[in-house]
Amino acid sequence: MKQGNLETTNKDHLQYKYPPLDIAILGGIHLESLDRLRVTLKIKIEHPGSESGTCLSLRHNLDLYNDNQTEKLIRKVAVRLEVGTSVVAALMDLTDQLEAYRLEEIDQQNKVEDKRKMLSQEEIQAAKQYLSAPNLMQRTMEDIGRAGVIGEETNRLLMYLIFTSRKRENPLHIISLGSSGIGKTHLQEKVGALIPDEHKIEITTLSGNAYYYFGQQEMRN
Repeated sequence: MKQGNLETTNKDHLQYKYPPLDIAILGGIHLESLDRLRVTLKIKIEHPGSESGTCLSLRHNLDLYNDNQTEKLIRKVAVRLEVGTSVVAALMDLTDQLEAYRLEEIDQQNKVEDKRKMLSQEEIQAAKQYLSAPNLMQRTMEDIGRAGVIGEETNRLLMYLIFTSRKRENPLHIISLGSSGIGKTHLQEKVGALIPDEHKIEITTLSGNAYYYFGQQEMRN
């Protein structure tokens, strides 16, 4: 079967050429949820016989794994852009190439260097001794103070314990409430500084729609 050319230089604007069709994948593709392949396509064709080489185009959002949606797009393209069955072969080939591209991207992500700090045997032993010694909560609270978090003894310890619950199956959450200017943000920033950078995402403003742009597991832990 004839194959088109998938250009992946811009991950947010993939381009696929299958003459006479020129297809752009707007926004790229999501790497999670391998049971679906949801894309937004801009399909265009230039009709040589048209006036000044007029270029016709349409945009459509669909899951390429959904037969009903794909058939609907094929009919729409055939009518709107005045092309025959070439769109069927183009979408089949595009789906195959996007599948292969997605798997390659996932493999590349899995090969990304692990940036976590690896403890030496001496550090591991010191940590075990610290955790097994008496009065762990009191010593932890005092050490948080030595790290620069002054005052708020109860709140700083509570916030630190909640932050460290991130690795549990059901992590705890915290909301800081209080009047303006009493140090809510300062306390959160100081305690947050005690958490490894690779374990946290700090965001000052976030809309509800923004969560759609995170990967399925990106906010986990």
